[in-house]
Amino acid sequence: MSKKNAMTGNFTGKIKEKLVAAKRKWASDGRLLTGITDPDRANRLPPGQRLVTDWPVLDIGITPHVAPEDYQLEINGQVRTPMSLSFGDLLDLPHVTAKNDIHCVTSWSRYDNHWQGILATTLAEMAGPLPAARHVLFTAHDGYTTNVRIDQFLDDDVLLAHHWEGEPLSEEHGGPVRVVIPKLYFWKSAKWVRKITFARDDKPGFWEERGYHNNADPWTEQRYDND
Repeated sequence: MSKKNAMTGNFTGKIKEKLVAAKRKWASDGRLLTGITDPDRANRLPPGQRLVTDWPVLDIGITPHVAPEDYQLEINGQVRTPMSLSFGDLLDLPHVTAKNDIHCVTSWSRYDNHWQGILATTLAEMAGPLPAARHVLFTAHDGYTTNVRIDQFLDDDVLLAHHWEGEPLSEEHGGPVRVVIPKLYFWKSAKWVRKITFARDDKPGFWEERGYHNNADPWTEQRYDND
């Protein structure tokens, strides 16, 4: 590694450490919690959220570069047919267009996002989850991980998106492919996803291990683990 690259790596590492420490303190302090819940989703905007029209960029301090021609998605674990799909393979699968809202745990929400991608149910039909599969674990190219229940992953609005607002998904927002799970806080929608593991046992991911809630329902304000 060159001296310049080493310095850049050290600087990025310091940014990441400061970011993680700040977010961890948020969880410890219960920052942004209002104590209000809306389990019936009577309001479009979940408790404690504010509406934005831009799309803030949030990550763990690393933005990997993954060229579409180099992209591979691995699907493994408790499935009948493990597989590895290239970006071209994904583009050849049945596509959907979807419109939904996204809600970030840092309190912003953005309405009416237009996506193009592949439904999670399409990938599940191809891989064939075994009866033992009860959870889905995501691994990203930046080392990020997160987890959901299998029923959350197989909801009818969950997709792997490669376009947003009619354009290829930008690198800073998780391109070439990211997960989109609209009903949960957006940290569950892993950017730069490279592996989807169907698992028997749950495994908390990056933020879940650092004080964030395992379930992440915005309408019941599951921002942090209060146990």
